[in-house]
Amino acid sequence: MPQLPAPDYPDDVRARLETDAREIIARYPDSRSALLPLLHLVQSEEGHVTRTGQRFCAEVLGLTTAEVTAVATFYSMYRRKPSGDYQVGVCTNTLCAVMGGDAIFEALQDHLGVGNGETTGDGKVTLEHIECNAACDFAPVVMVNWEFFDNQTVASAKRLVDDLRAGAQVDPTRGAPLCTFKDTARILAGFPDERAGAVEASGGAGPASLIGLRLAKGETSPARVVHPRGSGSDRDPQTHEPSPSEHLSSHDAPQDTSASDPSHPAGPVAEEGE
Repeated sequence: MPQLPAPDYPDDVRARLETDAREIIARYPDSRSALLPLLHLVQSEEGHVTRTGQRFCAEVLGLTTAEVTAVATFYSMYRRKPSGDYQVGVCTNTLCAVMGGDAIFEALQDHLGVGNGETTGDGKVTLEHIECNAACDFAPVVMVNWEFFDNQTVASAKRLVDDLRAGAQVDPTRGAPLCTFKDTARILAGFPDERAGAVEASGGAGPASLIGLRLAKGETSPARVVHPRGSGSDRDPQTHEPSPSEHLSSHDAPQDTSASDPSHPAGPVAEEGE
């Protein structure tokens, strides 16, 4: 069945959004380029991109609703159904997954009683898995409204969502203080975060992220040899230049691979056609 045209915003809401939209569009030489921030703008109004929001974007930009829908449905940052005040994203990409992200995501689903992309009954938390939070050196990572919560465990993640639902103050590991998802969407639309101290609190990269930069600048510290796990060595690590047979991390210890262990060859175990 064909859908009826989406209803318009109430007059006062539309007037306010049109004022904001004109400010956004004025930033770009081609008005069409303003579509992404405009979608954030309408998302900040209702917490997700509604058909009314898409109609508004189409009308102010002179586009068809099909063109707007094609963009709104392409990017996962635009929600297509009502969502919570706090978007809790658990990274389940490779490194975070093996460091505990999969366990955290499964535990939170059970703890909150929701599945991926679903919202708790009180409307506070929407849970989702995210493929990468771009913070692998702090794995496993959870994000709340795009703010970082680093080095999480199942227990700490449960406390986090419980505090969010209870309205307790929750401080990200890095970044600005938390605000609601609607407020976050307005900031992503390009409007300033007017909370006192929020911009200054956003800070920069954490220490683990800056190790490579320090090495590139020559700010090296003496090598610390850590013997492989299970080596049985009870020697205290010594600070010195490691020999070729020593390793800077237990993760660098030699492993049985197809190249070093003839009893575990690589490749298919049967000839083609067998």
